[in-house]
Amino acid sequence: MTLWKRWIRKLLLPLYLIGSLRGRGRIGLGRRPWRNGIALAAVLALAGWGLWLWLAPKPAPQVLTAEVTRADLEDVVLASGVLKPLRQVDVGAQASGQLKTLNVAAGDHVSKGELLAEIDPENSLNDLKASEAQLESRVAQLRSKQATLRQAERELARQKQMMGEGSTSQKDLLTAETAYQTQMAELDDLQAQIRQNRFQIDKNRTTLGYTRITAPMDGEVIEIVTQQGQTVIASQTVPVILKLADLSTMTVHAQVAEADVIRVKAGLPVYFTVLGAPDRPIRGKLRAILPTPEKINNANFYKALFDVKNVDGKLRVDMTAQISIVLAESKQALSIPLSALGAAGKDGRYSVKVQGKDGQLHERQVRIGLKTTTRVQVLDGLKAGEKVVTSEAGGKEEEPSGGVMVSA
Repeated sequence: MTLWKRWIRKLLLPLYLIGSLRGRGRIGLGRRPWRNGIALAAVLALAGWGLWLWLAPKPAPQVLTAEVTRADLEDVVLASGVLKPLRQVDVGAQASGQLKTLNVAAGDHVSKGELLAEIDPENSLNDLKASEAQLESRVAQLRSKQATLRQAERELARQKQMMGEGSTSQKDLLTAETAYQTQMAELDDLQAQIRQNRFQIDKNRTTLGYTRITAPMDGEVIEIVTQQGQTVIASQTVPVILKLADLSTMTVHAQVAEADVIRVKAGLPVYFTVLGAPDRPIRGKLRAILPTPEKINNANFYKALFDVKNVDGKLRVDMTAQISIVLAESKQALSIPLSALGAAGKDGRYSVKVQGKDGQLHERQVRIGLKTTTRVQVLDGLKAGEKVVTSEAGGKEEEPSGGVMVSA
């Protein structure tokens, strides 16, 4: 007997009992019709309520869902860092003295060869003049020595001639030869001193040139270290006058955690934002990873470098950068929240609960691809627009009621 026939018989049973009682004379509709009517109505209401409970659809489970959508996914390593100029030099002084003039200020743009500052040249100029005067003295001594040498040479020639004639002694000839050789040696020594004087003049002239400090490259003055009027001493160390940097290209120094550095390599795409423009990412390509770590709060961080063009000049020295190193990416990938992913099977697929149009939950097996910190790519098993369960009531996963297992 079918289910609906059994329920019809159950509903008609109270009416049958009432009729049988009436036929036996136990219930008289004619004597108390209102009591019989109330009893009949109660029986019918109770039967209808039971039928409704039996046939009514089960309520939908209380769950949180998210729609299956398409979006750009990226697997990234997050890091923080600072901006530095690609080229920066400390412009120093190689001459000692008072900083007489300073022709630039911080923030000025300068060209290569432009005069930046000048050290008082008096001491260097005096040294140059003294070396030049000493050279002139040595040159005069050279002329005198050359004349003495010619005289010794003539005396030696005369003694040789007289020795041939037998009119001089061997001693006089030997004396003449010794005098000649002595004058030759003194002349060579004097010529060496003259060469040394010329080297000293060149050195003093170079030192005098050091009093004029020029720009070694095109760039911007980012800091003035020595102020005009200060005395600099360049005998032991090179004092820094100012710092010059080329800000047309900036280098980002990213601090990569020890746990992430094994996944990072040169050539990966990277982008960063600065605090003043968090919605304007600037992109580049990783250039190098330095091998030596830097310890910060007892944790090792490795420095990763990449360069970007500072086209509009808004990037400044020591700006803080929030950096993302892209390990993998997928454009317009079908994706779901990571919290919707269930346990993995032996075949590598994951279980996902899907809420149907009737509100009931159905379990499916999906194959995943790229995984980020919040979402995961679905390669097959789901369609865009479907709703997946991210959280169930009470925080416990329940078995799907009336669900159908679908294998993708």
